[in-house]
Amino acid sequence: MAPIQDGSASHAPWEEEPRAARLRGPLFRDEPADGALKRAPRNAGGAEPDSARTVMMPLIGGAPEESESERSVVGLDSLLNGGQPQGPRPRRRSVAGAQEPGADAAPRRGAARHTSPQAAVAGSGAGGSEDGAGQPRRRERGGRNLPAAIGVGLGLGAVLLLALFIVKVLFLGVVVAAAGVGLWELSSRLSEKKRIRPPLIPMVLGGTGMQIAAYFGGIDALFVAFAVTVLAILAWRMLERPEGYLPDVTAGVFCVFYVPFLAGFVPLMLTADDGAWRVTLFLMLAVCSDTAGYAVGYRFGRRSRKLAPSISPGKTRVGFGGSVGGSALVGAIAMPLMIDGGVWWQGALLGVVAAVTATVGDLTESMIKRDLGVKDMGDLLPGHGGLMDRLDSLLPTAAVTWLLLSAFVGSGL
Repeated sequence: MAPIQDGSASHAPWEEEPRAARLRGPLFRDEPADGALKRAPRNAGGAEPDSARTVMMPLIGGAPEESESERSVVGLDSLLNGGQPQGPRPRRRSVAGAQEPGADAAPRRGAARHTSPQAAVAGSGAGGSEDGAGQPRRRERGGRNLPAAIGVGLGLGAVLLLALFIVKVLFLGVVVAAAGVGLWELSSRLSEKKRIRPPLIPMVLGGTGMQIAAYFGGIDALFVAFAVTVLAILAWRMLERPEGYLPDVTAGVFCVFYVPFLAGFVPLMLTADDGAWRVTLFLMLAVCSDTAGYAVGYRFGRRSRKLAPSISPGKTRVGFGGSVGGSALVGAIAMPLMIDGGVWWQGALLGVVAAVTATVGDLTESMIKRDLGVKDMGDLLPGHGGLMDRLDSLLPTAAVTWLLLSAFVGSGL
């Protein structure tokens, strides 16, 4: 490159004053060749936009074959400079580091040095990341695989309804199996994350007994079965060493109350003459609360305040309002159609209470998972996580639904 003159040399009025302390020479890649820095005319305000600058950098490893238009420009430059050969014409690189058509596709070292902040923001995409092809990766909101979640939800709903309306005892087996899997997931996470080991065998056996007692003996039998299960947990844990006895039995009592005892209100509803429709109404209210809350929060909740930011940052007050409104609407329509003697306002009130209890159950599960440091209780259901991640809103809703239906239209026995 030609020697660089000091500040005493003349320069055009639009060029910057040369900096005396700057190191110059062919070893420094950020120094363009002499005369290679082209500037665009100033705009109306006298300022020169950064996007109008073009840095001429020579190619490394030799220049490729030039086109006819490029050779004509090189010849014109030679005439203007006294007929002296100027060497291979360098390829142009924009300020953003992108090559013009015809430039080499392979990236060169130092290319990130010419990347502007605007180009970096534009290249990050909506989600702030790119896939292997350079395309912005789309984030899914809510943290779910929605196609898998919808497919699994529809499949579970079909199985439950078939078992419910074909043979009631078969649906009782579904409740027993769900309570057992929920106990296993909860106790496994406690053992892994907290080193708390509640006795699983008496918990599962006692939970099964609670469902059977509730179906054949009613509410009194459910409470008796729960008390017997607690005593079995206390006695079973005595067979092991005394260290950790209190945390283990406390966690065991909590688990059997949280999962099989609350699930025992489903067999109580099932024993009524219209038990299949009562259970269907209960499931509809819980599912509509979750679905309406998610849909309304997804559409209108971006600027809404969080419902419980320290527990579940994804839940908004607008989404909770959608849960209450959706459940109330479904309850008001379904109550007189499904339940003998039911009226619309009873269904609306039942929907509001069901939405509140479903949200409380969901937040309770989120609090437990935050304490344990896990995202999901398991991976049994694709798109949903574990089975406990689906039972969290159903368990408390079953208790209040049975209570309100018994108060409104009786037990149905």
